[in-house]
Amino acid sequence: MNTNRQTIVSNANNKQRTMNQITAPNLIRWAGLSAMVTGIIFAGIQPIHPPDVLASVTTSAWAIITTLKTVMCLFGLFGIAGLYARHVEKTGWLGLAGYLLLTIFYAVQMCFAFIEPLLLPLLATESPKFVAGFLGVLTGTPSEVSLGAIPVVNGLVAALYLLGTLLFGIAIFRARILSRWAAGLLALSGPLAIIMTIIGHPINRVAAVPMGISLIWLGYALWSERRAPVSEPVPGRASLELRPTAAE
Repeated sequence: MNTNRQTIVSNANNKQRTMNQITAPNLIRWAGLSAMVTGIIFAGIQPIHPPDVLASVTTSAWAIITTLKTVMCLFGLFGIAGLYARHVEKTGWLGLAGYLLLTIFYAVQMCFAFIEPLLLPLLATESPKFVAGFLGVLTGTPSEVSLGAIPVVNGLVAALYLLGTLLFGIAIFRARILSRWAAGLLALSGPLAIIMTIIGHPINRVAAVPMGISLIWLGYALWSERRAPVSEPVPGRASLELRPTAAE
């Protein structure tokens, strides 16, 4: 009987300990780690990214790198959410706008990243012109076939990236919570990408490096941040009250 009671108490304590670990500050800290992963992938794949040509889509390097893009977008959604949650009280509408723009950017970009390793290799033999046209959207090369709304959506992704990084970076910079240098680098990464796009592909891949560094920087600052613990009432103990005593 005592053994069963001890088992029940032990399970209850373990459950309570687990619930105590799942707190908003802990989730925000893990979001910082997620932002670091996003930045590492974003900056790391640029020098080794295969050329955006038809011959690349059937290679193993293409499958690995483009799959990492999908992983990057998933971690990016969580990382940006954590950065916004940490600054939400001081960023106002500017931070909200930047957060929403970057969230939509990662969501739409994930669709493109999902297509690249799973569909393009299958279409490379049957519809090579379509694959070449799809890749041409990324490199600025005119397509020989109709691509529907893909070019428009790709332009929307570029606009989301530009405005999202600019507004979100400025909002974090003004909040003065994490590194202002990292926030400033984030704000400049969007306009820099547009300038590098004018220069041409694949040189414009260099513009991804500042964005990656800023996310690594901000993510590490968020993950390593220490906050003062909030005191909690001890369960089972009521507050003491002063009670008047009758005069004797």
